[in-house]
Amino acid sequence: MKKLLLTLAALAAVVCLTAPVHAQEVTADVIVADETGYAIDNLFLFIGAVLVIFMQPGFAMVESGFNSAKNAVNILFKNVMDLCIGVLLYFLFGYGIMYGDAILGGFMGWGGMGIGGIASDVAAGSLTPQCDFLFQVAFAATAATIVSGAVAGRLKFSAYLIYSAVITGLVYPISGFWQWGGGWLNGMGFHDFAGSLVVHAVGGFAGLAGAIVLGPRIGKFGADGKPKAMPGHNLPLAALGVFILWVGWYGFNPASQLAIVGADNTNAVMLIAVNTTLAAAAGGILAMLTTWFIHKKPDLTMALNGILAGLVGITANCDAVTNVEAIIIGVVAGVLVTLGVKLLDKLKIDDPVGAFPVHGMCGVWGGIAAWIFGGQPMLAQITGSVVIPLWSFVTMFILFSILKKFNALRVSPEEEIRGLDLGEHGEEAYSGFQLWTTQ
Repeated sequence: MKKLLLTLAALAAVVCLTAPVHAQEVTADVIVADETGYAIDNLFLFIGAVLVIFMQPGFAMVESGFNSAKNAVNILFKNVMDLCIGVLLYFLFGYGIMYGDAILGGFMGWGGMGIGGIASDVAAGSLTPQCDFLFQVAFAATAATIVSGAVAGRLKFSAYLIYSAVITGLVYPISGFWQWGGGWLNGMGFHDFAGSLVVHAVGGFAGLAGAIVLGPRIGKFGADGKPKAMPGHNLPLAALGVFILWVGWYGFNPASQLAIVGADNTNAVMLIAVNTTLAAAAGGILAMLTTWFIHKKPDLTMALNGILAGLVGITANCDAVTNVEAIIIGVVAGVLVTLGVKLLDKLKIDDPVGAFPVHGMCGVWGGIAAWIFGGQPMLAQITGSVVIPLWSFVTMFILFSILKKFNALRVSPEEEIRGLDLGEHGEEAYSGFQLWTTQ
């Protein structure tokens, strides 16, 4: 009996000694799992940010390819400055306005200048503010650069710099706060997953305001009011730009899930990616078929814009619709962009790249489609799909009108005819070829 008691005591001692070690091992495993999830989710968002930033050269290629060779440097320069100006002003003001605490009765937020704090938890789904800022600033630059194509060929470079600063530092962050910053639209239940309205409609309606205030390019409309074709100088460049934008959209939409760790997040990211792909393909095909039916020949430029239209249309709702519904959304966007271009011609509004039909009209369609197919609240979706575009259009119309009042908006007719590359910058995109004389 004594021997048995001694054995039991020895076993108890072993258990007591090993229990803390086992507990430490479990705690260490949890810490490793948390740190791994934290690293993977932040890396996922970082890659998404890089893809969205990579969309900037895509926009530059599309816009320059769709326009005259004599304005290529000007367009490329504007896209470069959109990113440079956008990064700094969004860092100084925009990020704090968009994701700060509500002020002015909930009109905007303010969280101070720059990027504050560190991640609240080291765990899956927790993001370092530095990574979050990088992702958000890429979206801000995208909203700004959409306008470049709509005002191409006649806007002063200095006027564009002023516009770019205002939209990235103030206009975009304020309406962004209403939705993504937890503002009043978010409180209504408005759903814009990755920015059909918050990003694309803001840029598209700003472009419409600029095109209206500027007026058309010289020679765009004849004496009878009918539009004249002013073809782009490099469609291979434009097509490559659209392919780059399509690839970049996999950062725009799937990465807006903000996490990939965990079965639910992984499944959502994959659904979003496939829906994005289906809508783009459907948009391209329907834009081709629509123009083929109207003009009796397929048009590459409209097919390219149809792809972008499908991408814009699915951006608000890609997380909330089925694959088949994504195709339908892309189909409607492809038809809508084609009819939108025809509508602008009827109204004698000159948008050289179709920025408003692609980003403005299809951005609104994306918000409405989130109600029709995604089951989001009707009132909230209609409200957000009206208020955000209206905010952008009115503010930018006022800005462009002020610049016009002070003769600071449009280049001279002589400079426009000669080309903005030489007139505004004193350099050519294709030195030695003098392409501007024939474009």
